[in-house]
Amino acid sequence: MHYKEHFKDKIVLCNCDDPTWSAFWKYFHLNFSALGLKKLISTHYDRNNPTYKMVYEGGDDNNIEVGVITPLEGNGDFRNQECIDLLKESDIVVTNPPFSLFREYIAQLMEYEKKFIVWSNTNAITYKEFFPLLKDGKVWAGYLFNSTCVFRVGDGYKYDEKVTQQINDGYKYGKVPSIATFTNLDIKKRHENLILWKNYTPEEYSDYDNYDAINVNKVTDIPVDYDGILGVPITFLDKYNPEQFEIVGLVNGKDNLAGIKTTRDYSAFSETRQDSTKTGASGKKINGNPVIKGKPTKGNYFTFGSEVVYSAYARIFIRLKHGRKA
Repeated sequence: MHYKEHFKDKIVLCNCDDPTWSAFWKYFHLNFSALGLKKLISTHYDRNNPTYKMVYEGGDDNNIEVGVITPLEGNGDFRNQECIDLLKESDIVVTNPPFSLFREYIAQLMEYEKKFIVWSNTNAITYKEFFPLLKDGKVWAGYLFNSTCVFRVGDGYKYDEKVTQQINDGYKYGKVPSIATFTNLDIKKRHENLILWKNYTPEEYSDYDNYDAINVNKVTDIPVDYDGILGVPITFLDKYNPEQFEIVGLVNGKDNLAGIKTTRDYSAFSETRQDSTKTGASGKKINGNPVIKGKPTKGNYFTFGSEVVYSAYARIFIRLKHGRKA
């Protein structure tokens, strides 16, 4: 319902979907006329054998088995030339691509300048190949973000017996956390300001020990009156409005995509558990991470003499565009 305006007279490609059971195929087939689609194409993948594509151009939306099935020469891999030819023909791609090939999949969509809505793990934000697209405004978070979703899973994958019994269609299903959609279709939420209400105080917001920025643990705690750089969780992207904020970059260990140099090396530090015992690891593992002075309430920390620090998870560095403040 959030993307309807984009689909009129468009060819939709679901290129990682078996149309005999794909929820994407089912949705677009049932809503073909309501969305004003021109054509729906789905390709089925088989690891070892040649497979097929299915094309629907209207006529009987309610019968999802209606469509023209044509054999493919290959196994339906999105990287095969015949699948690339279908990509070229399409206007919008909507699918759940293989997470292990997400970087390559997105690169292909960008190469052929396609509009898309794709599902992924939320942590894809931290990929050095993907984050620059988010920073440069070429891709953004869709409406589903950092959620737990139910997926059909194959043999060997952990499944949820209760959910499987509830669906009861002969297949196994599992709950998968931290799922997000990413898109380059313009959507309303991308232009909605995040309401900011807190004021900056040095007592509440820690400075990083190794970056000229302050740490913000929750997106809802972004101060309305801070002029410098703020380090926020990667879930910030769900609320990111490019008219309100500037993304400086991402700090995530060795993949420092913020353009800001770390000011310290922690290799001489020792990793310490909450019970004060040593793990045997050095602070080398947190070099480049956003590091905060002091001992955390949970998790390991690092010591060197009287110094105590701990590492925060990946942070997106941002600035407020104060002309757009709440």
